Amino acid sequence: MTVESVHIHTDGACRHNPGPGGWGALIQVGACEYALSGFCPETTNNRMELTAVIRSLAILLRPCQIRLTTDSIYVKDGITQWIHGWKQRQWRKSDGKPVLNIDLWQQLDHLSHQHQIHWEWVKGHSGHEGNTRVDTLARSAIELGVRQLIAPDPPA
Repeated sequence: MTVESVHIHTDGACRHNPGPGGWGALIQVGACEYALSGFCPETTNNRMELTAVIRSLAILLRPCQIRLTTDSIYVKDGITQWIHGWKQRQWRKSDGKPVLNIDLWQQLDHLSHQHQIHWEWVKGHSGHEGNTRVDTLARSAIELGVRQLIAPDPPA
């Protein structure tokens, strides 16, 4: 069976933190490209960063070799380094407090084991084309979502 090679760019954004949030992702498979985005009316930036990765991995139909690019050190270091200790300590941080966003970390842990993932970090807002595009998707999702939340009643 051939394993697909996929490049995924992800980003999350939040207006105020917590506040309205959005996430964006680009999935590139060969010459094809798929854009995803979503909105949450009350969330945090870290939840949106995690959601972007989870939603991207969740739509893949079979195991893939993935290069995943994120501007979130929280996501990259969390899944490649910190998660091992969290799991050994029953999802507790080294200070004994519960891991924040445990629901999303557990989803990401499950999904990441279905693929071969090379995690790449890029500095946000540094001109990296893929990161700029997913940042735009995430911020646009916030704008659209907020407008829908505050839309006036239609005229009678």
